[in-house]
Amino acid sequence: MERKHPQGLYFLFTIEMWERFSYYGMRALLVLYMYKVLLFSSKEASHIYGIYTGLVFATPLLGGYLADKYFGARKCILIGAILMALGEFVLAVPSVPFLYVALGFLILGNGFFKPNISTIVGKLYENADNKRDAGFTIFYMGINLGAFLAPLVCGTLGEKFGFNYGFIAAGVGMLIGTAVYLWGQHKYLNNIGIQPAAKKEKDSAIEDKTQALTTKEKQRIAFIFTLMFFNIFFWASFEQAGSSLTLFADKITNRVIPLLNWEFPVSYFQSVNPLLILLLAPLFSNIWIGLANKKKEPSTVIKFALGLIFVAFGFLLVLIASQGGDVSNKVSPLWLVGVYLFHTIGELCISPVGLSMVSRLAPIQFASLLMGVWFSSIFFANLMGGYLAGMYDPLNAKIFFLYPLLLTLVPGIILLFLNKPLKKLFE
Repeated sequence: MERKHPQGLYFLFTIEMWERFSYYGMRALLVLYMYKVLLFSSKEASHIYGIYTGLVFATPLLGGYLADKYFGARKCILIGAILMALGEFVLAVPSVPFLYVALGFLILGNGFFKPNISTIVGKLYENADNKRDAGFTIFYMGINLGAFLAPLVCGTLGEKFGFNYGFIAAGVGMLIGTAVYLWGQHKYLNNIGIQPAAKKEKDSAIEDKTQALTTKEKQRIAFIFTLMFFNIFFWASFEQAGSSLTLFADKITNRVIPLLNWEFPVSYFQSVNPLLILLLAPLFSNIWIGLANKKKEPSTVIKFALGLIFVAFGFLLVLIASQGGDVSNKVSPLWLVGVYLFHTIGELCISPVGLSMVSRLAPIQFASLLMGVWFSSIFFANLMGGYLAGMYDPLNAKIFFLYPLLLTLVPGIILLFLNKPLKKLFE
């Protein structure tokens, strides 16, 4: 009988769902809040958004290091959850100083939380288990269930009743996730993640004082860093969803439902991608398992190349839509739905696959640290993406989206050509 996924996967799925509900609920409102309430320019709001989302993915490097060296992954997850809940409630105070304090709590909290929960998911599986990629895809559904619900709940409260209500709802979601974690961690995770990885490695090989990396481990780390570089281009373009694509939805997209004579909130578009993830992730999970059983599964490099190329196709759609639309002649929302469909397919080829790869290839004593290093690539991506989004203006939309299109298409094609040499050297 084929072995099922461990119960701990579904427990961590639930925790991640609530944490992502909190994050994406806030993210769906952040640019609009700065633009409409704090009266930042669209350029200032986009730059701050890029710096914030960048730093959110830089601090996992610190959180992973502290978990591996001193605290253990489980304790770091709890610290991170508490800090993020606090940040959401501080953000509910409509003030520029409180904005920066709140973002600081959220950035630091995410650093403790994000690399360590992903590392624990990886530890639920043996290294040779071909269900690992599929398991991370299921875990990724938890991320996107929270991301789907968040704009509908927090976005509606924020745009229709007041931004502070949206941020409070995000904070409550984080508190629920924290409570579930405290309730079930010992039952579903046993001893995984309690001890720092460095201590566990030392205890199991006390005679090896240096714990030197083998040649194979060094090659695997080099492989991780190679794909990190390409990961930057994917996320710099993909994260336009919360900045330039949000402004496109606000200014150039017709959001009125004729039968109801009701204009739905801009933030609702942020639910399209996670909804598509929920619909498509089980399909991708089964595809990877089916191809693996037939020994025809694409390599990690090919999956990354396909992910980049699909995102480029998405920007081709919005580039075409921009040619016929402006602030006085708004385009159908179906254009953005099509964009997010291509972006979702690309995301499923890269994001859960990347997490699975790091958890599989990272040496045990650096497991959380290298997961943090992986997320740091998204830090650079968001800085790049924020700078790029700052160039967006409804008047230049007809050419703007050519930049993220090329930013993903060219690296995707390069990776296709690098597949064989990278497989031979590293994987």
